[in-house]
Amino acid sequence: MSDALAEGLRRGLSTLALSLSDEQQSQLVAYLALLLKWNKVYNLTSVREPEQMLSQHLMDCLAAIPAVLHEFPAACDLLDVGSGGGLPSVVFAIACPQWRVTAIDTVAKKAAFIQTAAHSLKLTNLVSVHGRVEQQTQTFDLVTCRAFAELADFTHWSIKALKPHGRWLAMKGKHPQAELERLPNSVLVEQIQALTVPGVDADRCLVWLKPKTGAFE
Repeated sequence: MSDALAEGLRRGLSTLALSLSDEQQSQLVAYLALLLKWNKVYNLTSVREPEQMLSQHLMDCLAAIPAVLHEFPAACDLLDVGSGGGLPSVVFAIACPQWRVTAIDTVAKKAAFIQTAAHSLKLTNLVSVHGRVEQQTQTFDLVTCRAFAELADFTHWSIKALKPHGRWLAMKGKHPQAELERLPNSVLVEQIQALTVPGVDADRCLVWLKPKTGAFE
């Protein structure tokens, strides 16, 4: 992994005003190296170039952290649905060691990769689960997804994984107006936050959702 990528990470973190220790930055660079290595065999992501992985994957996930920290500054039980190659679950676990992160994916090789990443990077706050979110018995403060499904499906499949006052966070590209219009009345849109991702010239936003009171009782 080149020094240029480590420097690109430092610049991106500075732009986001996100302070991470040298160890955390080293873990992120090591995660990129793991993702590149495994991707050659298991096709975890269509992005192949390290520089593009840095901007389109790492920085994309890191850009969401200040907003999530504002809502959950201390401990948070977080479930990442359809975590794939560990985005955002591995990035969140590295950047926010005070959070307890569970990554779930129906594809065994993806769940195995995240388990390997957790072990290699010594992320004791990260757990990988191979399975379907509908079958989860544990509940969480925050249920997230990135490039997983449209909002109506995401909320429907994962409602039982929410704690009584839990919330959903969907990481999206452009403002998903059509998806918002297809949400059931039982889901409340709290807010939509536009994001600027260093090195990415494309729309990004966070969609915060929660069940309406009594909607799922």
